[in-house]
Amino acid sequence: MSKPVAFVTGGSRGIGFGCAARLAELGFNVAINGMRDESQVSEPIEKLKALGAEVLYCQGDIGSADARASMLGSIKERFGKLNVLVNNAGVAPKERKDILEATEESFDYVVGTNVKGPYFLSQSAANWMIEQKEANPDEFFTIINVGSISATVVSVNRGEYCVSKAGIAMMSQLFAARLGEYNIPVYEIRPGVIKTDMTSGVTDKYDKLISDGLCVTKRWGLPEDIGKAVGALSRGDFPYSTGQVIMIDGALTMPRL
Repeated sequence: MSKPVAFVTGGSRGIGFGCAARLAELGFNVAINGMRDESQVSEPIEKLKALGAEVLYCQGDIGSADARASMLGSIKERFGKLNVLVNNAGVAPKERKDILEATEESFDYVVGTNVKGPYFLSQSAANWMIEQKEANPDEFFTIINVGSISATVVSVNRGEYCVSKAGIAMMSQLFAARLGEYNIPVYEIRPGVIKTDMTSGVTDKYDKLISDGLCVTKRWGLPEDIGKAVGALSRGDFPYSTGQVIMIDGALTMPRL
């Protein structure tokens, strides 16, 4: 059987790269998506190749229907299959504003990328996975959505982001319910405070909060923490847990007195 194939959106950096790297280590060929030109992502591509993966870079905006169709078409042409979709790509508001002042433009930008894109990418990928599953019943297929503790933890200065992650949570359950009859599990991973370029601007703030006990595990989360979970789910280690949320937040959200 040919190597399994995973598609990781936003896979050239941060959490996405951590996921892609783990999948490459586990023997997957990987397609990664990003907005940058391919010439600007040569370093992560070479790192993934060094781990033994055949790598396809799919440039494009997952919020665009044409781009989504083009990316899946490229994967089909290159690999002829897709076993795992990791919906990781996401954006934060370009400017944090109180919900009493936030704009519709910002809402549309964040929700379009963080919810609409993954929703319809999952729809297309799921239909393809169903076809593959019917042709190869013993092969494993799954969809993994990278959400955020912001699905339930309120931040009134980035409400559109919180709403988008709450949308990912419901989307995960919807697809899990719909794909159950095909034995295609769907999971949500919910990271906490993860050290990436997206959080680099708040390093001092969270260094202090973590030191003061924000998390039970007193350190930042790392992209490889997410990658390890994605690897286990992609390998089929939790086939009876479809629709479940995997918390990777150092117990930040665990109620404590």
